[in-house]
Amino acid sequence: MDTKLYLIKQGEIALKGQNRNLFEKQLKDNIKSKLRPYHNVFSRQKGRMFIEIDQSAPLSHIKHALSTTFGIVGYSQALRCSKNMDDITQVALTLSHQSEFIDGISTFKVETVRADKGFPLTSYEISAHLGAAILQEHPQLKVNVRTPDRILYVEVRDKVYLYSSQTKGLGGLPVSSAGKAMLMLSGGIDSPVASYMMAKRGLKQEAIYFHAYPYTSDEAKEKVLSLAKILSPYLQGLTVHVVPFTECQLYMKAHAPEEQQTLIMRAAMVQLSEKLAMQRGCKALITGEALSQVASQTIESLNFTNSMASLTVLRPLVGMDKVEIIDIARQIGTYETSILPYEDCCTIFSPKHPLVKPDVEFMRESYFSLNLEALIDKALQEVETVFL
Repeated sequence: MDTKLYLIKQGEIALKGQNRNLFEKQLKDNIKSKLRPYHNVFSRQKGRMFIEIDQSAPLSHIKHALSTTFGIVGYSQALRCSKNMDDITQVALTLSHQSEFIDGISTFKVETVRADKGFPLTSYEISAHLGAAILQEHPQLKVNVRTPDRILYVEVRDKVYLYSSQTKGLGGLPVSSAGKAMLMLSGGIDSPVASYMMAKRGLKQEAIYFHAYPYTSDEAKEKVLSLAKILSPYLQGLTVHVVPFTECQLYMKAHAPEEQQTLIMRAAMVQLSEKLAMQRGCKALITGEALSQVASQTIESLNFTNSMASLTVLRPLVGMDKVEIIDIARQIGTYETSILPYEDCCTIFSPKHPLVKPDVEFMRESYFSLNLEALIDKALQEVETVFL
């Protein structure tokens, strides 16, 4: 089978101890699921993973698979040869004629890693030999060991691997290596970024979205599903649970004091999310809350909403400012969708003067006095589930 060979750098995974194989297996499974339907073969060495992919696989398909997979710090298409200097030199010269190496450069250097210490030449000697061969082949080039236009990388392992370009990966840990959590997904900027940040730490996720039709439009729902589609490759697929929340919100608006309504609504969302999370085998909740960004995100308010959950509530954005969050949203491709002008249920039902520093026990008494359990259970029974 004619194949393309890719070298994968694993980063943090390589630092793991006796459980490193579990992380490497998860990374392999995640990549393989994205490379379907193209045949591929994996092999592993310390700090590296190698993938041979069917030549028929489009380059765009491979790049998308590798660039959206957490656990990869970098990847390169490589050439492989035997541990013989004549063979290594010939492959280096072949690579030096490729456009991705030679185009638009005037300087280069060779950088060698000799993982096999039994190889008779040192890293420096290999680099010097190959550098001289390339200079003879391309006399217009010069060697610059400090700031070269291009680097030829050589790794001496079970065989010798050569490559001249590296694409930066996402880093982090493979999705599903840290378990599963329930993401509280809105149509705003923050929650998709929170999802991305926790996926980077290995968390598989499902998402819950609260839809208050007709007060929130079908366009608002489609906006959230569009955000979920953008997130899906990073999360190895995403299941979204759309909760009909209108009846709950109307009841709270009619019976709760106006200044408490945002906190009461948030508490109901947390309670409902936790119930669904437990049904779906999730071990934590994820929110896009950042400290003091809005009234429901003061320390006092967060203490109250925390009190409504027995599961851990993960807030990866808690110490970030809005500019930092927006930068990540732009990077992962969610920003332009998040700013579309379709309001969610939180915005529409917000009071003019919400409580900012609530007393936790007082708010808990107020919340439980509403007896929302039946409405919450009804909403759970009517959830629409979308697989992306």
